This record gives sequence, C-alpha cells and structure tokens, in this order.
Amino acid sequence: METIDQPLIPGLPDDLALRCLAMISHGYHGILEAVKYSNYKAREGWSGNWLFVLTGGSVNQWVAYDPEARWHPLPRIPTSHPDQEHLGFSCVCVLNKFLLIGGTYGARDQVIPHQKALTTNEVFQLDPFRKEWRNVASMRTPRSHFACSVVSGKVYVAGGRNTSSGWEDLPPLPSPQMDCIDLVGLLEQETSVVFDPSDETWLSVNDTWPFSRAMHLGIQVLDGGHICTVVDWGGSSIETRNVDNREWHHRGLIPPASLPDHPRPPEVFDYGFVALRNEIYVLGGRVLRWEESGTGKFNIVKLSTVRVCNPLSLPLRWREIRPMCEPAFGFILGCASMETRSL
Repeated sequence: METIDQPLIPGLPDDLALRCLAMISHGYHGILEAVKYSNYKAREGWSGNWLFVLTGGSVNQWVAYDPEARWHPLPRIPTSHPDQEHLGFSCVCVLNKFLLIGGTYGARDQVIPHQKALTTNEVFQLDPFRKEWRNVASMRTPRSHFACSVVSGKVYVAGGRNTSSGWEDLPPLPSPQMDCIDLVGLLEQETSVVFDPSDETWLSVNDTWPFSRAMHLGIQVLDGGHICTVVDWGGSSIETRNVDNREWHHRGLIPPASLPDHPRPPEVFDYGFVALRNEIYVLGGRVLRWEESGTGKFNIVKLSTVRVCNPLSLPLRWREIRPMCEPAFGFILGCASMETRSL
C-alpha cells in the first residue's frame, strides 16, 4: 500500500511543528524519538535545564534530571578504566555541553595493597541532546582535586595535584583504639586568590572568604549577582553574599532528614549542593539511623531525596521534588547544573 506522509502537527508546516516540539522538555525525548527532535534542538541551540549527579557506589554511572520531567540514567563513560572508582574530578557545563575533567582512578575495594591511583588529564564531553559521551581535548597535565570554573565560555582549572600515589604506612598507635574519630587541624585562611581573564593576572584579596576550607561545600552562583555556600559545621548553614559586597548573610539551615519510626530527624551528610537559576538543590547524602535491636547500633542509610529552596527568599521554604533514580543513592561524588542557553 502506498504510504501517506502525515504532518507532525495537523495544521502546521513541519518546520514550524519541529520548532514547537523542540521547546518541549528534553526529559520527554523517549516519547518523541520518532521525529528525532533532539537533533533539531541541538541545531537550534535550545538547551533546556539539567542537573547531573554521580554518587558513590554507582560504578561511574551518572544520572541526569530535567526539572520539568524526570530523572534518567546516562550512558556509561567510554573511559579506559571502567571498573575503577573515579574521584577528585571536576565537572562544569559550558556551551550547552557537560564536561567531566581530570581526576584519579583507583581500585574500589583495594584488593591489591598499596595500589597506586592513576591521575588523568582526560576530558569527556556529554551531548545532552543525543546522550552521547566523547573524548575532547585533554588538559596539558594530569591533575585531581583542583579548582575549576567557566568564564565567558572558557574553562579554567587551577591548583590541585598531579602525582599518582598510594597509601603510606605510619608508625603504629601507642595503644589499640576502637571507635576512633578524626580531627583535622583547621587553618584560618582569610585570603582568596582571584584571576582576571582580561589581562591574565592573579590578585590576592583579603577577607572575602571567612570560612575554613574544611567547613564548606564550595560556592554556587545564583541569578541576580549573588553567590551561595553551605557551611557544614555543627549544622548545615546557608550563607549568601552579593558579588560586589564582602559581607556574608546567614539565610538558614538545611533541614534534617525525615525517617519513619525514628526518634528524631537525623542530620544529613555527604550530600550534593548545586544551584539552578535562583534556587539551590540539596541532593542525596547519608544519615545514621539508630537501631534499637540487640545492643543497639547505627546503620548508614543512603538517601535519594532532592530538596530545593530559594536562599534569597526568607523565611526559607523547602520543598521535596522527585527523588533520584537508580543507581543514584547516598554519597554525592559530583554534581553540576546546566541552564537554558541559546547559541
């Protein structure tokens, strides 16, 4: 039988219909694959909004979130170390692409004692429309645990380390210890180093970062010229300031988790923190749940919850949105956001 081409949207020419379909949230790509509109979105430069998250124990399986639709897993990264844990990397979004930069690869279970981690200069790029990873230009030197940011469409990395080293044995404790805790000396650092891309110079600026580096989760930039951080020290405190003002303002606390049949809401740790437009997202994390059975003990509970608020609107009004999908639970290793941009 002779096939008859049907219009994509009755009453509209196909080129206009494609433009309409391209404005639909990318979370519904699977529904619309028949018209291949994701390629059209890429060509037109309609990015949409995304969150990207990697959690511990997920075997390098990133997941993505469309605030207008759903969470969904992404294809695995074509790395040469697929079974090793990836740590110390940075991830940013630039020009409608998601970049995963550098870091170290090491054995997950440390089967081989003193096995050295491999520091890499690899950079992987995700095209969110086609859901495809590919290698792009590598950094000049391997590095991990470094600072990374985007300015005017360029990616800047600074600091970090580039040595590949394993664990080193220290002298034994003077006596056996059980149920130990760690305490790291906190160095007060009230000086920040600022890079000016216009003339490629560095400048030391005093009193712009009053929090110890051991106490915060990095900073996020909000719409309207504000920056935001979470100071995690005896409670997760949200602090904001205007980029032109050195004074920080306390906005409130991240609320504890809610567990059924638990005597009190536990504090969340190892969560992710990312901004999208004028809101911040607190992703996943872990809590300690007290079990009364037997002699009593704490069990670690992995969370997939996602909580959102506008830190500039007081009092803070938190809301929960759709939880992350498998395998995204618990400890957040990396997260980033992408906002709508037209090329």
